[in-house]
Amino acid sequence: MDKKTIKDIDVYNKKVLLRVDFNVPIKDGVITDDNRIKEELPTIKYLLDNGAKLIIMSHLGRPEGEVNLKYSLKPTSVRLGEYLGKEIMFADDCIGKEAKEKANSLNAGDVLMLENLRFHAEEEENEKGFCEKLASLADVYVNDAFGTAHRKHASTYGVAKLLPNAVGFLIEKELSMISDTIANPKRPFVGILGGAKVSDKITIVESLLNKVDVLIIGGAMAYTFLSAMNFNMGNSKVETEMIGEAQRLINLAQEKNVQLLLPVDHVIANNFENPTIIKNTLNPSIPNDFLGMDIGKLTIKVYKKAIKHAKTVIWNGPMGVFENKNFENGTKQIAKALAKTKATTIVGGGDSAAAVIKFGYAKKITHISTGGGASLKLFEGKVLPAVDVIANK
Repeated sequence: MDKKTIKDIDVYNKKVLLRVDFNVPIKDGVITDDNRIKEELPTIKYLLDNGAKLIIMSHLGRPEGEVNLKYSLKPTSVRLGEYLGKEIMFADDCIGKEAKEKANSLNAGDVLMLENLRFHAEEEENEKGFCEKLASLADVYVNDAFGTAHRKHASTYGVAKLLPNAVGFLIEKELSMISDTIANPKRPFVGILGGAKVSDKITIVESLLNKVDVLIIGGAMAYTFLSAMNFNMGNSKVETEMIGEAQRLINLAQEKNVQLLLPVDHVIANNFENPTIIKNTLNPSIPNDFLGMDIGKLTIKVYKKAIKHAKTVIWNGPMGVFENKNFENGTKQIAKALAKTKATTIVGGGDSAAAVIKFGYAKKITHISTGGGASLKLFEGKVLPAVDVIANK
């Protein structure tokens, strides 16, 4: 990786403004999953061990540019303090007098946490004045928020242009794992895509067809592809306006000599919300009055075989409605197959990461990305704006 990391800059006795991704689930003021805080500890500890005066900033949820204490970062500062075994100062805003005074009072090894950046609409707008106020708090800027690295926000992009900068260990790890693997994969290289919409994934399907040997498609997006092949999809979610695009991608796969695997059977139900009839089809068609909810038994066998022969596997998107126990098997079996293979396995954030963790296979995966949207951009071979803006070594 050619970008400056925290090991390439001097942070001793300097105020370091660190952008993290502490967008953790909080229920009734209690953090229900603190994985994102734990992932950030190596960077935070390194900066503190090297004498930085640390100022941490993040967003949480979607407060829509207004102060809403339901989205306060206070619980994350308390949890971080527990992990570091020290008091974390907290500022009730991310800019303004209190933030400035507390930042100026820091000694080497101290930590200040700023309140939610998205209490200000200017954050997502990358507004110049807001960038300048954030930058004025510190001497150096470090970005380690991989989950938002695909966005040009004030705290991820604008501030970086105003201060000496670097990336932290988490972004460094994500970039080296994902970009390097996709640039030079061991073959056979298998891509697995799931999720609801073809429209969300057209560019990634297209870019993967230029890279992989096998492309597996599951989730509701498969129904649009099967429609393009003239299979009846019953009441399943089909993006009719995308059927032409799906057909083009099927043709592209043939042209590129990529094996495109689509479901050969399905688990179907008579109703999405309250299914009373659930069964496995015998072929790729779905009868009228039914809708597809998961990949079927035969499909699982076909997909597992492809994974078994792979040397590199990347996965983004569930195979079915995995939140419901009746329709989790497809996603669960793919996670299990990834855990069993000796191939390099990368799971690209979001629902697939949640599924791998839920089913207990996380420790067996080579790399689980902390960012869904950002990892998808890297899967596509795109440049992330928040990384692009960081100085080269």
